[in-house]
Amino acid sequence: MKLIMAIIKPFKLEEVREALTGLGVQGLTVSEVKGFGRQKGQTEIYRGAEYHVSFLPKVKIEVVVPADLADAVIEAITRSSRTGAIGDGKIFTVDVEHAVRIRTGELDAQAL
Repeated sequence: MKLIMAIIKPFKLEEVREALTGLGVQGLTVSEVKGFGRQKGQTEIYRGAEYHVSFLPKVKIEVVVPADLADAVIEAITRSSRTGAIGDGKIFTVDVEHAVRIRTGELDAQAL
């Protein structure tokens, strides 16, 4: 199993969800996060005053999938979240050794 974490622009969330649903992904976790990378923040104007925002709003998606589905999930996230502009985000993949569905006690792939 693989844990796939993607940091994307917030307005791309629905497109990513639809792409993952089309692959048969049954659940995912979404968190509102802030961060910066090469984008280095942005300058905004509020009430005539200019100020620099260092941390930009992003969305973090976490999904655990069987290892054989991981490449398709990564491709779907990449395709559906890409704008071609700086700040599109990143995807990270981590091995998952064990999963348990608390309600039923199902283990590993059956718990997904």
